[in-house]
Amino acid sequence: MTMAKLFPTQEIGSLAKPAWLVKGVRGERPTPEDLAELDRWAARLAIPGTEELRALLTAEGERSEADRERIRDWGALFAIRFLEAAGLDVVYDGEARRVEMYEYPVRRIEGFRFYGHVRSFDNRYYRKAAVVDRVRLREPFHVDELRFVRQHARRPVKIPITGPYTLADWSFNEYYLQQLEDIPDLRARNYEAKRRFTLDLAREVIRPTLLALEAAGATWIQIDEPAAATHPEEVPILVEAFNAAVDGVRAKKSIHICYSDYRLLYPHLLDMTVDHLALEFKNTGDYDIVRLFKAFGDRREIGLGVVDVHSDVIETPEEIRDKVLQAARTLEAPERIWVNPDCGLRTRTWDVAFTKLQHMVAGAELARQAVGAAA
Repeated sequence: MTMAKLFPTQEIGSLAKPAWLVKGVRGERPTPEDLAELDRWAARLAIPGTEELRALLTAEGERSEADRERIRDWGALFAIRFLEAAGLDVVYDGEARRVEMYEYPVRRIEGFRFYGHVRSFDNRYYRKAAVVDRVRLREPFHVDELRFVRQHARRPVKIPITGPYTLADWSFNEYYLQQLEDIPDLRARNYEAKRRFTLDLAREVIRPTLLALEAAGATWIQIDEPAAATHPEEVPILVEAFNAAVDGVRAKKSIHICYSDYRLLYPHLLDMTVDHLALEFKNTGDYDIVRLFKAFGDRREIGLGVVDVHSDVIETPEEIRDKVLQAARTLEAPERIWVNPDCGLRTRTWDVAFTKLQHMVAGAELARQAVGAAA
């Protein structure tokens, strides 16, 4: 997927789930304040027919699974219209149906056992699992989700999916370590067990899911690997697994890597079969890292993170313009730059997230105008 204009804008991850959506899926009744928020955003996003949604949310009695799925459909539709109204060129549904980027796929993979909750970097919690048998895909996931988004989106679509390295890194590795007890060196055993676990996830789980998504119409797939640089010595595993996962996939492929020292990924990242690197820059403040890509001759697209997803401070369009132009001057290839938030905006309110995205879109337009005026 390519864009004719310079500095196109994209979403990069999840949005916060409205209270009415969370409570509706849980079978709880929304408060009057929840319903008022629903009405406010329905009006702001020009979403008609929400009387059906209100009836679902306020009906007496047990809520059926079909009712819950309809509520999820509404949540996805609100998120799609939210991202479109903010002005983004490429959208998805803010991962409205997903519990969390780790638990959601793991629940659809054989070989895992959940042990309990652990705290993640952003002070949220997720249920961590151990791999207790060789992993095997139950059935490809996100396929119906993608079909719904493609049916309703008015802009091009990019679907995100959690990558094999992160799924392995965030799990307890029991089964694969047990298979390698004959390796006496603990460091070597841990490395090889991690490699086998990650490659099995790539080949047996992620690759068939990617192929199913492509068959369902995906033209751009974003593989999320927030754990990519957690263990620098394992970057070769990251690259090998990514390439195994995308083998035979013709859709545009991008990797999103959260807060990291991206220097640790090179030169190994040059061997990755990927079209687009979406990275955090605003949170680090280190836009000079763009020089790294020029130094290594990396000619792939760059998703330039210009919005801090961990702060309510609203970046100005002018600030965003300047960062985009700085990167364009460094790369000497403005056509390779996409503009995006650092990561998903799920920890921000919809009001804050919407304004941040609007300013990002405006900043990209200012940068576009500046390049046009200088040409």
